[in-house]
Amino acid sequence: MTVLILTCEGDVTADLVVAELAALGTPLVRLDPADLPGRAALSAEYASGDFDGYLSVDGRMVAAAALRGVWVRRPGPPAALAAEPSDWLTAETGQALYGMLASTDARWMNPPGAAERARLKPWQLRAAHGSGFAVPPTVVTTFPRVAEQFAARHGRVVVKTLSGPPRGEPRIAVPTALVGADADFAAVAAAPTLLQRYVPKRADIRLTAVGRRLFAARKTAAEGQVDGRYGDTGHGWEPTAVPERIERSVRAYTAAAGLAYAAFDFAEDEEDVWWFLECNQGGQFGFVELDTGLPVARAIAEWLAGTA
Repeated sequence: MTVLILTCEGDVTADLVVAELAALGTPLVRLDPADLPGRAALSAEYASGDFDGYLSVDGRMVAAAALRGVWVRRPGPPAALAAEPSDWLTAETGQALYGMLASTDARWMNPPGAAERARLKPWQLRAAHGSGFAVPPTVVTTFPRVAEQFAARHGRVVVKTLSGPPRGEPRIAVPTALVGADADFAAVAAAPTLLQRYVPKRADIRLTAVGRRLFAARKTAAEGQVDGRYGDTGHGWEPTAVPERIERSVRAYTAAAGLAYAAFDFAEDEEDVWWFLECNQGGQFGFVELDTGLPVARAIAEWLAGTA
């Protein structure tokens, strides 16, 4: 049985899993949907109740029936590198590729539909509440008055993006920022804004769920640090145990979201409470594995190969 990895050519994090699959002796095919059609080709036939499909990548052919697992890691838009790209060609190619793959019996990490919903930060907050996580009070609004009232009620709040930094060039960073109740919230009317009660933290927690396996890492925060992605705290990531309550909530969340892989971010406060910040269905894990030695890549490879 073969594993299919859908990702771009420069994805070095995927290389970690490729190495583990090779160590397991599991055949794999790596495809960037942006290369279809062109470097890659496909064919799927539906007749007399039967389905037969094939993918070709750089001349290497794999039958759809031979696929054991599909890892949707960081794929480019279908047909983006075609000779004459267009929105229509991207839509047609996406229908063909993902429709054919959905016709197989392969297991997905993660199913595209589930992954698309899981990207929605407002949905994440609702799912986190339902799963039993501690979630800081949050509002998403375009009403300046609502933002003012929220800040007045909670004192120190942070503002963060819903969808991440703007795409395109030049790339810009949009860190989570701390704002006070006396801030001018008039600009909230220009775009939906997410405000959240500030959690004074002593550490950042990254918990990676791979199927039923959980890998947690902890990094001590600098005093007053708001966004753990920016600034040197003088501390590295270290393995940490997963509290039973958090484990139950992670299980509930991934089941509700339909995810086989998920990267959770928490803020740990002085009372050992892990506050849910977000869950990235395609979050990076390489930096955690390199710092801690936690075998995340091996776990992903085993899940995809069906040996976990």
